[in-house]
Amino acid sequence: MRGVLLAGALELISVSALAQTRIDSINTNFRWFGPDDKIIVERYDDPRVQNVSCYLSRAETGGVKGELGFAEDPSRFSIACRAVGLVTMPAAMPKTEVIAFSQASLFFKTFQIHRSLDLEKHVLVYTVVSTKLINGSPFNSISVVPTERQ
Repeated sequence: MRGVLLAGALELISVSALAQTRIDSINTNFRWFGPDDKIIVERYDDPRVQNVSCYLSRAETGGVKGELGFAEDPSRFSIACRAVGLVTMPAAMPKTEVIAFSQASLFFKTFQIHRSLDLEKHVLVYTVVSTKLINGSPFNSISVVPTERQ
């Protein structure tokens, strides 16, 4: 069991090293103490598929807890993935894979971007979900990117 947890943690660490770019930060709620609540917009480039970028918007809790890193961000997010050039599906690619994640709390909650393949329709399906160590959330958002047929 520990081996599985360690492998999962190492996978998340390797995924977190992927390129992510903060595009915008939009204040949504004024806080007297600590930073305001925000909507964060970030770009994640698919590490295995050239010319695909996913744009994730997510809620970020401010205040004193948010500033200290103890706040848990709500499971409110949206994703839009786009072809930013010619997209071809690599030959040897897993049918499903976590391509990126973002911390939503100090320890146990993340937002993960999953890529799935629909080989019949020649599309890449990207889904963002919220996960927790014990209970995840049913909230999700999905985006689809067509690929060139080979």
